[in-house]
Amino acid sequence: MKSLIILFIITISSLSAQTIDYNLKKEFVANGYDVVAYFNNEAIEGDKKFTTSLDGIKYKFSSEENLKTFYKNPKKYMPQYGGYCAYAIAIKSDKVSINPKTFQIKDDKLYLFYNAWGTNTLDLWKNENENLLKEKADENWENIKFKK
Repeated sequence: MKSLIILFIITISSLSAQTIDYNLKKEFVANGYDVVAYFNNEAIEGDKKFTTSLDGIKYKFSSEENLKTFYKNPKKYMPQYGGYCAYAIAIKSDKVSINPKTFQIKDDKLYLFYNAWGTNTLDLWKNENENLLKEKADENWENIKFKK
């Protein structure tokens, strides 16, 4: 019984020590773009005057109003898959940086994508079966979200 309790404590300790790996290029989620603005279909770079940190993850906003909106429901505005390219998570189970101007709001969730060198993964996501890709990305993310 005592060894079971010790095993339980070790398991809980290791679980709480694991944190999701967020794409923090430029030290902020979404390369410093305003995650609230995306929900207004705008890709706007945040301003250093309007920043916050949640669970050690830094966010930047374009206005005080968007910062306040974020505080009301932060989980709503967190990008899916730690802010990595949703398409790369689905297809390769790989954490690929994003172009913060390439995004999609679907089912009230923020998805970010890679777009450079003639490859726009948002177009690929939309042209392929995006519902199937989302399912695959969800599954892959569960396996890689704690790995750096």
